[in-house]
Amino acid sequence: MALEKLRRRWEAALQPVLKAFDGISPATVTWMALPLGVAGGLLAMYAPNTATGGWWLLGGAFMIGLAMIFDGLDGSLARARGEVTRWGDYLDHTIDRVLDATWVVCLSASVFVADIALGFAAAFLTLLGSYMGTQAQAVAGSRNYRGFSRADRTVITLLGYISMAIMLFIGWESDLMYPAMFDHIALNPISLVVFISALGGIWTFLVRFQQAKGDIQALDNSEPLEQPKRE
Repeated sequence: MALEKLRRRWEAALQPVLKAFDGISPATVTWMALPLGVAGGLLAMYAPNTATGGWWLLGGAFMIGLAMIFDGLDGSLARARGEVTRWGDYLDHTIDRVLDATWVVCLSASVFVADIALGFAAAFLTLLGSYMGTQAQAVAGSRNYRGFSRADRTVITLLGYISMAIMLFIGWESDLMYPAMFDHIALNPISLVVFISALGGIWTFLVRFQQAKGDIQALDNSEPLEQPKRE
């Protein structure tokens, strides 16, 4: 209830902004988040390990921030116009997943991590955690948002960009490396984002699986599926 009130206040405050998008469909606003988000990932991917790279990272953080603004505006715009659709919801979640994977892969391919295989593994685990939420919605009819949410992941990513930029500006470089099989990766804010995303994906998968199990079994008990007739 409190979240619903907060959303109504937020959307009321957004009315002047929403008017600026008069004539633009909510789906178009959703699509606008994609190139901005991809640009944010690419700026980190190609940022040099110098003070100049700090500006690249701040630019990437700015692009991701803009992408998140558009990502939040599309739903508010649709509700304000009475244009809420299943396609809009589907498109929004699809672009979210594309950007989630893009960011972690780009960060892993950057000079700050230099292990793209780790990035693909982290992207897989991130998508696996998100999949559990959408699959629970498909089977049980209710979305599961427990675990390491997209908002958590985005905030940590932005903090990683900004922290790494500050390190580059002041010329501070960490000599610490990760242990065992990751001993070739430097410990820094960008690599931390990748590892946190991977571990967060695992944690989210386990938490959402357990929650969905209880919800779906309760639904099976209250509304059992029609069974095929035996001959």
